[in-house]
Amino acid sequence: MQQAAQLGYRALALTDECSLAGIVRAHGAARETGLHLIVGTEIRLHDGPLLTLLARSIAGYRTLCRVITFARRAGRKGRYHIGSQDLLRPEWAGLPDCEVLWRLESALPSGDAPDDPRWVHWLRAGIAPDRLHLAVTFARTPDDPVLRERARKLHAELGIPILACGDVHMHARGRRALQDVLTALRRKCPVAEAAPELFPNGERCLRTLEDLTRLYPADWISETLRVAEQCSFRLDEVRYRYPTDSIPPGEQPGPWLRRLVEEGCGARWPGGTPAKVQAQIAHELEIIAELGYEPYFLTVHDIVRFARGRGILCQGRGSAANSAVCYALGITAVDPARASMLFERFISRERNEPPDIDVDFEHERREEVIQYIYRTYGRERAALTATVIRYRRRSALRDVGRALGVSRARIDALTANMAWWDEGIPGERLREVGLDPESSLARQWQTLAQLLVGFPRHLSQHTGGFVIAAGRLDELVPIENAAMPERTVIQWDKDDLDALGLLKIDILALGMLSCLRRSLELLARHRGRHWDLADIPAEDPEVYAMLQQADSIGVFQIESRAQMTMLPRLRPETFYDLVIEIAIVRPGPIQGQMVHPYLRRRQGYEAVTYPNPEVRRVLERTLGVPIFQEQVIELAMVAAGFSAGEADGLRRAIGAWRRTGNLTNYRERLVEGMRRRGYPERFAEQIYQQILGFGEYGFPESHSASFALISYSSAWFKCHEPAIFACALLNSQPMGFYAPAQIVADARRHDVTVLPVDVTASDRDCSLEAVSVPGRPETLALRLGLSMVRGLRTESAEGIVAARAPGPFRDVADLVTRSRLDRGEATRLARAGALSGLAGHRYRARWATQAMEKPLPLFPATDSRTPATHMLHTPGVAEDLVQDYASIGLTLGPHPLALLRGAHPGLAGLPKACELIAEGAQSRVRYTGMVITRQRPGSAKGTVFLTLEDESGTLNVIVWPALVERARSAVLHSRLLEVVGKLQQEDGVTHLVAQHLRDRSAWLGELEIRSRDFG
Repeated sequence: MQQAAQLGYRALALTDECSLAGIVRAHGAARETGLHLIVGTEIRLHDGPLLTLLARSIAGYRTLCRVITFARRAGRKGRYHIGSQDLLRPEWAGLPDCEVLWRLESALPSGDAPDDPRWVHWLRAGIAPDRLHLAVTFARTPDDPVLRERARKLHAELGIPILACGDVHMHARGRRALQDVLTALRRKCPVAEAAPELFPNGERCLRTLEDLTRLYPADWISETLRVAEQCSFRLDEVRYRYPTDSIPPGEQPGPWLRRLVEEGCGARWPGGTPAKVQAQIAHELEIIAELGYEPYFLTVHDIVRFARGRGILCQGRGSAANSAVCYALGITAVDPARASMLFERFISRERNEPPDIDVDFEHERREEVIQYIYRTYGRERAALTATVIRYRRRSALRDVGRALGVSRARIDALTANMAWWDEGIPGERLREVGLDPESSLARQWQTLAQLLVGFPRHLSQHTGGFVIAAGRLDELVPIENAAMPERTVIQWDKDDLDALGLLKIDILALGMLSCLRRSLELLARHRGRHWDLADIPAEDPEVYAMLQQADSIGVFQIESRAQMTMLPRLRPETFYDLVIEIAIVRPGPIQGQMVHPYLRRRQGYEAVTYPNPEVRRVLERTLGVPIFQEQVIELAMVAAGFSAGEADGLRRAIGAWRRTGNLTNYRERLVEGMRRRGYPERFAEQIYQQILGFGEYGFPESHSASFALISYSSAWFKCHEPAIFACALLNSQPMGFYAPAQIVADARRHDVTVLPVDVTASDRDCSLEAVSVPGRPETLALRLGLSMVRGLRTESAEGIVAARAPGPFRDVADLVTRSRLDRGEATRLARAGALSGLAGHRYRARWATQAMEKPLPLFPATDSRTPATHMLHTPGVAEDLVQDYASIGLTLGPHPLALLRGAHPGLAGLPKACELIAEGAQSRVRYTGMVITRQRPGSAKGTVFLTLEDESGTLNVIVWPALVERARSAVLHSRLLEVVGKLQQEDGVTHLVAQHLRDRSAWLGELEIRSRDFG
């Protein structure tokens, strides 16, 4: 758009192939540049010519959406299928209010001549003459004279007017190499093999007006301009209406919502709604009615009602947590009596934009909710929103490498040796795979990959954003199939919805809700307490005492290394402390340099001061330091004099900072506004730097409050029912920060007895068993489930449990026969030690499985077993250890370091993690541990954080950027790492600052250790 405006264009048509995915952003760019955007699409009929359809009016736009939806729904994800008969279906016969451009080509893919008489008659019979045109593109190739004559002949014989068509694929000629790469990627072959599909020159770009007038006849250009004037449709003509299906017949949205809120208040406050809350609800309902948002709240309420009716745990979060109405409706669990957040952060008269409610559901049952929405509203009225997946460095390197003909082995080797934080392709990495960094191939690879970063790669489905319309959604935006079965998505990115005011409800998945639902079920089964989340005792001092010790493995949102470092410093004592804890360990507060000032003030090392009472009102709850995004917005209004509209523009700029970089435009307005109001320039600059930090990732207070409720609930279970919590966590994997090995080890440190996988006792999932422990009545032990065995199908695990129900298995043969296992599955169970109760140790179990065959349907199994004596030695502890990690990813035997410590001289005399922590700060220590996590957050400026584990616990290691580069391989790939460095300890937090690193993975031999690595 910018290039076209600079060249003097008055209008530009965006005609992606069978897609309107880019028109919302193009619409925004057109408004900025003053260009007239013509909305259209290009469609190649599977049995006919290439057509371009342009919307003349809102009716024509609806036609485009319906046609594209039909074509995309007829093909698999990323494809479309439409023929000549489909294009003229009764629903859109004649393509009403669309300009139809018959694109003349030198030849059709089928080989038929483009002016075949059957297509001429078909087009003239189906399309009104005043909307049918011949479109010709001259690209300065030998085909140009042929196309000119063909067009003139058709015009003379049929009277169809001719217009000039740009067929633009790049904004400038210099992008041709990148265009060739993209074409090759589309054709899934190297550029060298894509020659027939590549453009012969760089003419398919935006050319100057002078160039176009020299290239095309004047009457052709005049016809182009006339058609452009006919296409007067503007995207802001699209009108969205909220669905009203959830309102009973005869009811009106406003009174019905008020009635539901009153009923909800009765359930939330049986003794009477507090006066403060009553006033808040009245205020909210007034704004909701004024803006006409009642159907939105009723739609979300209906979805939540369905989920709760099915026993699906759910929790509203995000801006919805600011609303007392949402709390009364049961959408959110954040009690407005305990919070002080502004409803205007959720909905305001000034913003005049639709609210945005996020609801988290159990990650394993969210699909039930999604299919309910599809059933209720139909595929033509409801769809998931899309997300434009853009090229990042690694994907750009891989795809450009393939396009340039680099071997897959070399690409894999290169990317394997590159860290996620590398920029471009460091020369050293190229040399490692045998490429000269100065060679033409290497330079092309680096340059083109850099150009490709940020380009759209494909259209994917959003994590859960649903768009629901009162009428046909497929007349507002095209709908297509998702890659996942039974899913359909609109063609617009989630960020495009606000521009047109489309309702979006985020139906999100949260693993911790699955874990908590399982925890509540186990609590009811084994303790007889039938609780809901609301029944978990609030403000339990024991829970906070546990968190103050950073004992938070598995606890929602506060189990990461950074959070565990913050917990002993912040020392949460109340629910609101947890709200701050969750929000403060984020890139926004960290980069805005807010963390340390808050801690110093909380610990009493620094006085809390405010420039004036207005700022105090905004920042008092966070000790004068802006931690939440809402506070930053309020400060802009209070301290810099921003209007509500300007503050909302700042909010949008913060949210889109990574994508647009427009936040810097607000600096002068902020600083100047504060200066005029008497604030020191240093204070103004500090606030701006904090806003920049939030641009990287600012956490709203409303999100944090919702998360804090789930965090507290998970912490309560960990504190008071560690066996239940560990069982629920394992059965909800994959989720969280730690692998099952760490979850089990942590449970054992909390005195939970963990029992192995055993076909004679294990259920499909992990379960609990009552055990007798002296002095500890009602003790529950954790039994590992059959699902822990790698490679064992769910159906097989369920078959074992079902076959065991009539009576115990006699031996391995009986197990195989009754459970109908094949030899491979029986062998996996033997390797995991799950057959020990039937066959003794692993080796005997494997011997027994090799003689077993799955019975055939026509030949029932016969009992022909004969006793045999096997001269197989019992596996040693080390052998069991290797098999444990290979088969279930953890061991209930000795920790690998416990075995190595007594057998390997390299570990002689080295301290354990618990000993280092107990001894305190030291100038130089040497420590060796297994790497279980790696982190390199963007706010850390190149520092890598490692978590190492031994038999006594974990130790956090800091690796500064210089050492990261010197010991790159050890940082990235080591399983067992030796660290020499300085041990630091402050406020109960211990870190080992690395000075030297050595990869000791060879000491582990065949032991499979997998770390969890996070960017």
